Amino acid sequence: MFLPQEIIRKKRDGGALSRAEIEFFVKGLTDQSISESQISALAMAIFFQGMSMDERVHLTEAMRDSGQVLQWQDLKLDGPVLDKHSTGGVGDVVSLMLGPIIAACGGYVPMISGRGLGHTGGTLDKMNAIPNYQTLPTDKQFRQVVADVGVAIIGQTGSLAPADKRFYATRDVTATVESIPLITASILSKKLAAGLDGLVLDVKAGNGAIMPTEQAAEELASSLVKVSQGAGLATSALITDMNQVLSFSAGNAVEVREAIRYLRGDLRAPRLHQVTVALAAEMLVLGKLAESLTTAEALVEKVLANGTAAEKFAQMVHALDGPGDILENYQQHLPLAKVAAPIYASAEQLTAGPWVSHIDTRQVGMAVVALGGGRRRSEDELDYSVGLDEIVGLGTKVDEQTPLAMVLAADEASWQAAAETVREAFSFSSQRSELPPAVYQRIGE
Repeated sequence: MFLPQEIIRKKRDGGALSRAEIEFFVKGLTDQSISESQISALAMAIFFQGMSMDERVHLTEAMRDSGQVLQWQDLKLDGPVLDKHSTGGVGDVVSLMLGPIIAACGGYVPMISGRGLGHTGGTLDKMNAIPNYQTLPTDKQFRQVVADVGVAIIGQTGSLAPADKRFYATRDVTATVESIPLITASILSKKLAAGLDGLVLDVKAGNGAIMPTEQAAEELASSLVKVSQGAGLATSALITDMNQVLSFSAGNAVEVREAIRYLRGDLRAPRLHQVTVALAAEMLVLGKLAESLTTAEALVEKVLANGTAAEKFAQMVHALDGPGDILENYQQHLPLAKVAAPIYASAEQLTAGPWVSHIDTRQVGMAVVALGGGRRRSEDELDYSVGLDEIVGLGTKVDEQTPLAMVLAADEASWQAAAETVREAFSFSSQRSELPPAVYQRIGE
């Protein structure tokens, strides 16, 4: 029998917690026998003292086992069960293409996604922009769609890693969110509970990411890969750039539109395409659906070119009660806000030069939040129609007639406020500077 205060004391003093001590504490998280003050005390002790890799594995596995762990064997799937997790960014619409791409290549993707956090958009919010789409289907429907279509993008149910939900809520109000051991356990407990055969992590680095530098992103990615592998799941990670909006758009309906146009082959933002293909190739190699990254990339390009990836997206939407003609009539199903107009750089800004040299990506994300496309409080209702489109990237040459972005707003006052915020996010220089790579590095075995 353990005492919570003794576990807290041990970690406070820099000791390593045993598997049994961690399991006891996580059980108390789940059954409410451990108080909020004790949770916050342990979180703060971990924040300052850290955790060894063994402790991180034990914490992740204990939180995974606090609820349901999905099993897929009874469905007798003829391919691997794969998934991807992104640490979040602005215009990061990758999941909407990636799931259908992997399904078209023979994998199965039960993608359990989350809502937007702060300035970063959430995959769940994007899917909720599709009329009647069931982001919280029954377990039976979810499993059936995965088996029949190969991909289902849904929201997290309370049955998966419930201990994490309580732990995260306490961390959020005690300034301990940034702890890498706790971020690691939070992310991976939910992914391990999904019963996967392989996981690829997209760890963002830059001014629009949780991890502002490549070094910080590398530390998190290494922790995630080592702990996931330590828990028995084949895992790799890519560190990708978030010093500019990844796609051309930021919002909910507007990003789903861009994902559909990407899958149809109408429009593919170069950096978005590079990151999507790189992550898909990692997943295919992990799942043994391709022998090398080169052959995997060729397979990805094939299913995009022949339309099978687009068809998988359409099948998923329809199977989860969304419209059956989403590919053909996406404009009708995903209406955009009525007040839509471009914004331009000011003459004063352009005295520094015509080249876009810096974008405060977090500020761009906050402009979407201010428009109503993200949440200031957890209970806020979203306006799926608002956002930004046709956003220019770093290294673009502009003048006073070149739009920096199209602002989609519910009313004129919202448009004015967002336009000013977005304009201020851009800086300029007299020379075109070297652009950061879309993918910095790979971390794996």
